[in-house]
Amino acid sequence: MTSAKRAPGGAGIFRRKPVEEIAEETDEGLSRSLGLWQLTAIGVGGIIGAGVFALAGAVAHETAGPAVLVSFLIAGLASAAAALSYAEFAGMIPKAGSAYTYGYVVLGEAVGWFIGWDLLLEYTAIVAVVAIGISGYFGFLLGELGLALPAWMLGAPGTGDGHVVDLFAVLLCLLIAFLLNRGIKSAARVETFVVGLKVAVVLLVIVVGFFHVKTSNYSPFFPFGVSGAFTGAATVFFAVFGYDAMSTAAEESKDARRHMPKAIIWSLAISMVLYVLATLALTGMQNYRDIDPESGFSSAFASVGLSGLASVIAVGAIIGILTVMFTFMLGVTRVWFSMSRDGLLPAWFSKLHPVRRVPSRVTWIVGVGSALFAGFLPIRQAAELTNIGILLAFTVVCVAVIVLRYRRPDAPRTFRLPGMPVVPALGAIFSIWLITFLAPVTWLRFGAWFLLGALVYGLYGYRRSALADRG
Repeated sequence: MTSAKRAPGGAGIFRRKPVEEIAEETDEGLSRSLGLWQLTAIGVGGIIGAGVFALAGAVAHETAGPAVLVSFLIAGLASAAAALSYAEFAGMIPKAGSAYTYGYVVLGEAVGWFIGWDLLLEYTAIVAVVAIGISGYFGFLLGELGLALPAWMLGAPGTGDGHVVDLFAVLLCLLIAFLLNRGIKSAARVETFVVGLKVAVVLLVIVVGFFHVKTSNYSPFFPFGVSGAFTGAATVFFAVFGYDAMSTAAEESKDARRHMPKAIIWSLAISMVLYVLATLALTGMQNYRDIDPESGFSSAFASVGLSGLASVIAVGAIIGILTVMFTFMLGVTRVWFSMSRDGLLPAWFSKLHPVRRVPSRVTWIVGVGSALFAGFLPIRQAAELTNIGILLAFTVVCVAVIVLRYRRPDAPRTFRLPGMPVVPALGAIFSIWLITFLAPVTWLRFGAWFLLGALVYGLYGYRRSALADRG
């Protein structure tokens, strides 16, 4: 009880929870049932997916050409610096919330609030984007099988003749919400199995693809100039940060202090190796001008006479990208749960299922919200809601890990990122730099959401915060 009354650091909107208090592990709240490999699978599940099966083809065709490989390497480098920062925090603070919690502890309540508020939109939009991407592969598969569905259910308004709603994407969002509500242990078992299938499909793509590579397809390597590769990096960054959503599950890890840092690093390393090899195969099999931006690998294999394998890849994409939806829906519900538990949002949202110990209310809200995004927004409009917030979250975490290292060098750490403060500083600089490549409309939408968040915090969160009555 002593820690519960300990005065927070800072004052007003910059009040902070003491590290010792928030780092305490208890048996209350979410169920601790995830091991190292389940956490790693969730991380890989969040990273590998849309990047391989959707974004790689779109960026190669429209932005970078064969230099999409460079785009992934740049994004991976920036992501690695942030990943090491997340790993150090994850080894110190075994609580749900990820960047929201880290920002709250180190930089104050207002910073934590805006990062958390930001992630509520970003993660929900990512779930929607991925659902739309899967729906595109589903349409490709139906075409290969000679089947046709009514036009009204095949896409959002404005994406094609007669399109009213992307019904398949809507159903996918609701399916993931249902799965998460079954309990984290059961859901993680399904996730681990499906991630294994996905990695197998990616390896199949790489191995078979390299037998059909034509080196002439790599020339010119920078058809859109070097700037095209950098612009592509800002886009594919969306595909290399699933580990941050995975870190929101720290409170459901059996041994978060030891396992979370390892899971973050392993998941990013595995995913980047697969990304590099897969993009080499894709742009080597088919000229970038001919790559289908919606179902890149399926069209590439069809172009070399492997239509049967193209259908297998489409099925693998549909199954595999589901894991990305799982990881980010898990992430947004845990951030929402943490903000509610801290009093910044109504306590009604943090109510756990009495048996399964999951935040079932917010899970269904996110499921329905992402379904509406996926059903009625074109994929580009949905995608524009994602990257800026994640990049800002990365910036905050990279800055916060530097501040805490110097403010509390004595705090117990199971993992210490190397190269302090250079590595996290580079992560922050890379993230801010990539933000400059995003479209102005992205800033406008983010600004509107930011202002709404300021209103909610001012009218509710600031006064209802768990720290509001502590001196």
